Amino acid sequence: MIFLKVVEIYSFVLVAYALLSWFPGAYETSIGQFIIKISRPYLSLFDRLPLSFGPIDFTIIVAVVALQLASKGFVMLITRIFFGY
Repeated sequence: MIFLKVVEIYSFVLVAYALLSWFPGAYETSIGQFIIKISRPYLSLFDRLPLSFGPIDFTIIVAVVALQLASKGFVMLITRIFFGY
């Protein structure tokens, strides 16, 4: 299903966003700016949650898990509506 493939690609973009923080100046590159532009709107939904424990921020992990669960739930709902499973 195309929807699940798009969700998978977006999950990889979110992981790439997290990995960019390991490299100084990576956010300033054109690829870094593109990744920020497409990932920040979704990640901002989780900014109000207390997901930082010391120097470790679990926001991206929670965001990816929430995205995966929501997408699987959406597919299950659509499958039930249209196919009755």
